[in-house]
Amino acid sequence: MGGREIYCPSFKLLNQQKNENQLFKECPVADSSNGVNNCGKCAETGKKTAFNAYNNYDTFDGKGRERIQTNWKGKTYQMELANNKLVALAVDAEIIPSTQWNEYSTVIAAIREQIRKDRIQAKKDQAQAKRDQEQAERDQRQAKVEQEDASRDQQQAKRDQEQASRDQEQAKRDQEQASRDRVQAKHDQEQAHLDQIQAKKDQERAAEDQRLLKQMTGDLVADHIIPNEEALHELSFNGEELIVNGEKQPDSVFKKYSKKYPRFALGNTSYENGKKQFNGLHIHRN
Repeated sequence: MGGREIYCPSFKLLNQQKNENQLFKECPVADSSNGVNNCGKCAETGKKTAFNAYNNYDTFDGKGRERIQTNWKGKTYQMELANNKLVALAVDAEIIPSTQWNEYSTVIAAIREQIRKDRIQAKKDQAQAKRDQEQAERDQRQAKVEQEDASRDQQQAKRDQEQASRDQEQAKRDQEQASRDRVQAKHDQEQAHLDQIQAKKDQERAAEDQRLLKQMTGDLVADHIIPNEEALHELSFNGEELIVNGEKQPDSVFKKYSKKYPRFALGNTSYENGKKQFNGLHIHRN
């Protein structure tokens, strides 16, 4: 066999060889019986061309080999490089001989430059994706915190609402009590006014009683019933009798004093232990 360019689409082996038998010997799935420039795996898949149309990719095998497949301006380019040197090229699944590679140098350079830019952009996208993921995790944690805060706020709002309801009920009761207090205060004020009037009357009556009592005591002294005012120790005077220091006075004296001091003769009744005790004036001095 002459020197032919053989390509294995499975990328088990891709290189430019002078000895096809050596190629197939190194490829574990190679089969030279299919009569085409590919390996046995390609024959098994029924492909009669050197390349399959895969999606765009750019891979390294870790040994200095780079494999590229991409669509560029309407054509599919497949190539392999070893230590940055082109070792295989196919365009639209047709193997390009090495003698024609120079015709594709501009396209290959543009493709590799685009791949370089894509790698840079991929790294940027990866870094941005990582930042986005970290931000998403932070947002998720923040959302959880906010959700917990919202739950606590909701519970607090419920408690506040219940408290507000209790406060409203208490305010209603306080208002009703205040209304009752106002009525009672008005009643107390009216009663205080009446008590004040009565107290004034009682004060005036007491003053008048003191004046009359002093005058009556003077009359008892003038009528020689007692020697002086200090000698009056006991006096009982009502509508029936007049008793001075335990001695009942004659009827004429009683009538005289009753006429002059009807206020005492017909005065208030005195009670003791629920029983009527005395009606009129009663004085007892030690």
